[in-house]
Amino acid sequence: MNTMTLWHISGWGFAALAFAALLVGFSKTAVSGANTVSLAVFAAILPARASTGVLLPVLIAGDVLAVLTYRRHAHWPTLWRLFPAVAAGVVAGTLFLVWAGDGAVRTSIGAILLLMAGVTLWRRRTAGTPEDPDEVATRAGRVKARSYGVLGGFTTMVANAGGPVMSMFLLSAGFRKLGFLGTSAFFFLIVNVSKVPFSAGLGLIDGHSLLLDAALVVFVVPGAFLGKWAVNRINQRLFEQLVIAATIVGGLQLLLR
Repeated sequence: MNTMTLWHISGWGFAALAFAALLVGFSKTAVSGANTVSLAVFAAILPARASTGVLLPVLIAGDVLAVLTYRRHAHWPTLWRLFPAVAAGVVAGTLFLVWAGDGAVRTSIGAILLLMAGVTLWRRRTAGTPEDPDEVATRAGRVKARSYGVLGGFTTMVANAGGPVMSMFLLSAGFRKLGFLGTSAFFFLIVNVSKVPFSAGLGLIDGHSLLLDAALVVFVVPGAFLGKWAVNRINQRLFEQLVIAATIVGGLQLLLR
């Protein structure tokens, strides 16, 4: 990362990163999980490990805009159940990054995303009645929250790919559109900010990466406004289908790259 500056990126490369940043804003306020495409673009233009450090502040900017938009719709009992397990996942992900190469990281996360999408589709087909978010307080709900929390913390640390995992959890828990967006907004703002010291300690964030972030963050704002406009025009069924589709595409991208 110590050689990464704006001047080492071609015009087309920067345009691709700008589009990916716009897509981050859109995903944070409309279709969570769609920013797996942004992850792939950043990893294609920048060195794979370094791209996670550049993308993190862009994601945080999107999280702030999402919280400002959907702050009244968060379900805090679910968040409190998730955070301890997510912390364990972040620690595990940090250790994994120390030892694992890019190929192992991509393959592991891609497989997890496809597994989560498959489990969610299966549960939606076999469940007789939809679950309720308040069921997180039950024993089964606590076990599920912890399992998804560890996976979400792990994937968000190693590749900023926790969005699809948590999307699958929130859909399986029966969240409606606004509750889904409000809960995920606070979740990722808190988790992504907590990741900054770990990423800086691994050398993934430095002055050069932050310079690039400063140029890219401005593209997050129009993406967030576009997402806010679009989400009011997407019905619940289409919203859920788009989230699952984005998860499957993201998992395949990671496995096939």
